[in-house]
Amino acid sequence: MKRRHSLAGIAAVAVLLAACGANDKPAGQDGGGTVKQGGTLYLLADSPTQQYDPARSSSLVVTGLQFVHRRLTSWKVAPGQDTTIVPDLATDTGKPSDGGKTWTFTLKDNLKYSDGTPIKSADVKWGLERSFAPAFSGGLAYHKDLLSPGLTYKGPFEGGQELSSIETPDDKTIIFKLARPYGDWNWVASTPAFAPVPKGKGAEANYGEKPVASGPYQIEAFERGKQAVLVRNTNFDPKSDETRPAYPDRVVWQFSQQTNVISKRLIDDSGDDKNAFGVSFASPAQLAQITGNASAKSRLVTSESGALAYLALNTQRGKLTDVNVRKAFQYAVNKSAFQVASAGNAQLAGDIATTLITPGLAGREQFDLYQTRPEGDPGKAKDMLAAAGLPNGLDGLVLATRAENDWPRKAESIQSGLAAAGIKVTIKPLDEETFTAEVQNKDNPDYDLVLTSWQPDIPSANANIQPLFQSTEIGGGGYNTARYNNPEVDRLITEAQATVDQAEAGKKWAELDRKILADSPVVPLIYTRNSYLHGSKVGNVKIGRFPAYADYRQFGIIQ
Repeated sequence: MKRRHSLAGIAAVAVLLAACGANDKPAGQDGGGTVKQGGTLYLLADSPTQQYDPARSSSLVVTGLQFVHRRLTSWKVAPGQDTTIVPDLATDTGKPSDGGKTWTFTLKDNLKYSDGTPIKSADVKWGLERSFAPAFSGGLAYHKDLLSPGLTYKGPFEGGQELSSIETPDDKTIIFKLARPYGDWNWVASTPAFAPVPKGKGAEANYGEKPVASGPYQIEAFERGKQAVLVRNTNFDPKSDETRPAYPDRVVWQFSQQTNVISKRLIDDSGDDKNAFGVSFASPAQLAQITGNASAKSRLVTSESGALAYLALNTQRGKLTDVNVRKAFQYAVNKSAFQVASAGNAQLAGDIATTLITPGLAGREQFDLYQTRPEGDPGKAKDMLAAAGLPNGLDGLVLATRAENDWPRKAESIQSGLAAAGIKVTIKPLDEETFTAEVQNKDNPDYDLVLTSWQPDIPSANANIQPLFQSTEIGGGGYNTARYNNPEVDRLITEAQATVDQAEAGKKWAELDRKILADSPVVPLIYTRNSYLHGSKVGNVKIGRFPAYADYRQFGIIQ
């Protein structure tokens, strides 16, 4: 499985205001009125667009795509609770058979698109087939090698070939015949490509600007770089959907907004901006303004945890091929300094990380194979390097990171800590496009270390471990930036993925967490926290235990 985009690739700025009482109560509802149907919700984004083509989208269940498209399954998300899987278009969360190799879903009755035509099982199949077409690549792709081993299928547009691994014996039944058993297929069925597209439609490159909607809203107007206006889909049946109350009458995305301007608008809280939500994470610079404004401070909502920030060690390069050299990095890194560089102090940044599986995922076990102080132990690291034949330390290492959103400053904190342990590195900042080309695509990339972060795409430890550490994810756009290749780990990943019993699977993923860290391909740094600012009339702004993103589905306007 190769994925080109992930929310984990977005540079997450870790922030937290402990005094704001994040998630203690629905935002804006302590005496200010209650959320009701009606009104216009404004979403302020620094990005130039929002992707509404499900084949090209990496949108999580709780974020932008859900307004327009439904999927076979969905997530029930609430603060302080583990995220659970629930039906969306399907009547249940799927029935596995043949040891988890075959999955069957049945669509609910009377489902309709925005144009009034019925949603059929063949449309879900067609939507998935579209995702294999090279012209519509870019979305999450957990399904692809399970439905087409080796990705030999190239989509339905050339020659009209169908995907034989998906069967639709009638208009309501869809059967997936996977290449191997896969216990998380019901979670995978919540990813964007499982949104239905009317069979035969969606051949045009700009389908995402005017897609046929299955969700509570349809696109009335779309202008890249400016805005997208969403209005109600009158053929949407709210009784068939337990996760989308769809409170606003209209949703207006405003694109290409400068982050400092977004922050000022939300702090000022006037006019339509009272009905606005800032899509981007609040940055440390913005927090400095927010903390000085009691009203804004009360409108900041923060996650319990978030993405795993980590330092990847290129296990195929130079002295880093030696596991004993790599283990020295576990003690050389100053995680406390990284916290300060991320958000000013440890409390703002997020807890120090010692595991690969992030908090909030079933089966996660807390452990620490390399117990040390938050600031590290440079003396011990030097001793370990000397024992590995490097009494003079390491010199000439290249540390690659993104150029945006304070990543260079965070890289400097890593650089300084490593220097104290006799490890000298040069920082190589790269813009997002170059980072992908240099770090993820090159066969022999020019880096020794990579500073980055990762947010799983589904609430399963599978999405923490497989994309980052399976050997198939080295190069070609994959996210195994440590270039870690361990055949035994590959085998165990496949075994864990094939386990349908989730409790048993959780134990296997926890064992893999320990096994991989024993090889020290990465140094876990912190579990970042995300904060969002919103206007005083936006209610129900909540963040569940997973993911560390506000649940857009629940937003409403306080009347």
